[in-house]
Amino acid sequence: MVMEKPKSVAAYFKKLPPEQREPLRKLRDTIAAAAPEADEGITYSMPGFLLGGKGFVAYAAFKDHYSLFPMSGQVVAAHQKELGERVTGKGTIQFRYDERVPAALVKKVVGTRLGEATAKQKAARRT
Repeated sequence: MVMEKPKSVAAYFKKLPPEQREPLRKLRDTIAAAAPEADEGITYSMPGFLLGGKGFVAYAAFKDHYSLFPMSGQVVAAHQKELGERVTGKGTIQFRYDERVPAALVKKVVGTRLGEATAKQKAARRT
């Protein structure tokens, strides 16, 4: 699905057909629960969450699937075995619209990414 750059997360969701909107909303809610300190916003032209004003994770709807982008190949690699065939690229995790959001797995991936991002922020403050 090719979309123009959304002005807000709400605008992004408004343009989605209902069959894509609901699974993506569940993914969004799961990410928000796993990283309550993150701010919701647009990052890399996709809806996502930011820490300290920088992209932390993103997600997007496509024609036949929706994806989670942890913005870290290391995080995806750390969960490669559990993610299995859902990993379709170095930093891309895909879900089918007809499957339930695997909330526990998404929370685990987001938690790992949160730990990585927090450590990087702390290291940057020390320098």
